Amino acid sequence: MKKRLLLIIGILILLTIGFFLSKKINLNPNYEVGQKIDSLNGVAVYYNGRVGNVDGRALAKDGYNLGLKYQCVEFVKRYYYEELNHKMPDSYGHAKDFFNPQIKDGKINIQRKLRQFNNPSESKPKVNDLLVYAATRLNKYGHVSIVSKVTENKVEIIQQNPGPFGSSREKYELINKNGKWKIKNDRILGWLRK
Repeated sequence: MKKRLLLIIGILILLTIGFFLSKKINLNPNYEVGQKIDSLNGVAVYYNGRVGNVDGRALAKDGYNLGLKYQCVEFVKRYYYEELNHKMPDSYGHAKDFFNPQIKDGKINIQRKLRQFNNPSESKPKVNDLLVYAATRLNKYGHVSIVSKVTENKVEIIQQNPGPFGSSREKYELINKNGKWKIKNDRILGWLRK
């Protein structure tokens, strides 16, 4: 009985050490945290390593909060600030919090000072729209990205922090059914537009 208890304690100690080491190790040796991996209109996308990595807070020169460095929120807020000259009234919050489910399709989201559209919506997504993704069991904070290209049946997005081996660009099918546009990805709650 004593040997079994010591074995269980030993396994728990090893698992705990492994967990903390995995938080410190960059799993993808092809990139370093903070390395530029892509850009949209001159605004850089940086590699973040593992999804939960935090490397301090990013602030604009005027003190405006851009978010936690190399997280998805930091990229979209930095893009909107630098490229679209837009500051959100509520400069804090997790990715999923950018979408307010109580706002009707096409109405203003006053927290973000952006027009909000549901997925699906009567309004087709446009380049520079900010996509908001729901939380999941493995990611309770959700995700945000920016629309970089739109065709008749596809939407391309650019994102920061898709995970150590994720791509900064993805494409989703775009469907028009009964006068409404839907991005075929069940996690996408909707999009925001300046």
